[in-house]
Amino acid sequence: MKLTDYFNVLLKDTVNLGQVKLDSLDSRVEAVYKVLKADEQIGHLILGKTPQGSWAHKTIINPVGDNEFDADFMLDMSENADWSDDPKKYIEEIYAALHRHSIYGNMPHSRKCRCVRLVYANSMHLDIVPHLNLADGREVIVNRDDNDWELTDPQGFTDWMKDKDALAKGNLRKVIRLMKYLRDHKNSFTGTRSILLTTLLGEQVTELRTLLDPSYYSDVPTALLHIVKDLDVWLQENPSTPPVADPSGSGVYFGHRWGSDPEKAQATYSYFRDRIHIHAAEIEEAYAEENKERSIELWQGIFGDGFKATATSSSSAKFPAAAPAAASTVGRSGRAG
Repeated sequence: MKLTDYFNVLLKDTVNLGQVKLDSLDSRVEAVYKVLKADEQIGHLILGKTPQGSWAHKTIINPVGDNEFDADFMLDMSENADWSDDPKKYIEEIYAALHRHSIYGNMPHSRKCRCVRLVYANSMHLDIVPHLNLADGREVIVNRDDNDWELTDPQGFTDWMKDKDALAKGNLRKVIRLMKYLRDHKNSFTGTRSILLTTLLGEQVTELRTLLDPSYYSDVPTALLHIVKDLDVWLQENPSTPPVADPSGSGVYFGHRWGSDPEKAQATYSYFRDRIHIHAAEIEEAYAEENKERSIELWQGIFGDGFKATATSSSSAKFPAAAPAAASTVGRSGRAG
């Protein structure tokens, strides 16, 4: 059975990141941005900020237990000619600006491959991603490990997500959150980065499906059934690690996110492929079951006790329903990839 109301409760009470945490994220990003904008060394290079990853795509979910959640934002910067041959300098200088600040300098902060990470104790961390439009027309982020630029099109990815979610009648984002919940809270296909999961699920949503069957994505359980089954079919046809192109058309491929070592990458992908095959069968069985009590039992076997009839709390708002138009470790829920 569909049990659509049960899915609404699961999303609202268990999966979605609550409004209190979303508001905290907004205020903390704004505070960090103001500090960096006011910094004497790099403030003049900063042009703006833009939500990135699961925060921008509205696919961020609650973390496991008391673990922190994370979110990314782009720090839009102008090009410094003195750093043209040393892209990692942008990450180094953002790190230095935080390091010399009276508050953030005393908080855990570190340099990653593509960002500077700022950690808030027992709650969340921010990944600050320097983002530039170079004079030669390239839109880029920094790869600190290679000391080079990486092409990117974050707005293109966000627009792609909106279009796919519209085709899925506002249910794609919810399906992605549910599948991220399985990964993080139920320890299924751990190691698969969110950018890969988001892209592969989104690519299954097509206009042709809706033309052949207008109800193909009509509600959350139906969309979940069809998107996961279609992904399973695609995965079974592709036993080797796929490259996974950035759907924005940037020319970037996400295949390296399976892992830098080819053998480990194949192992991560194979495990993901096997787990999706199992989940597709479990979802189909629960959906097709006509006995309500048995169907509830089957759905709970997949999603846990949060799958129930009545919300336990209405004290904090969650993500509003999306308008049709518009090796990862457990506890790192909501990662952008």
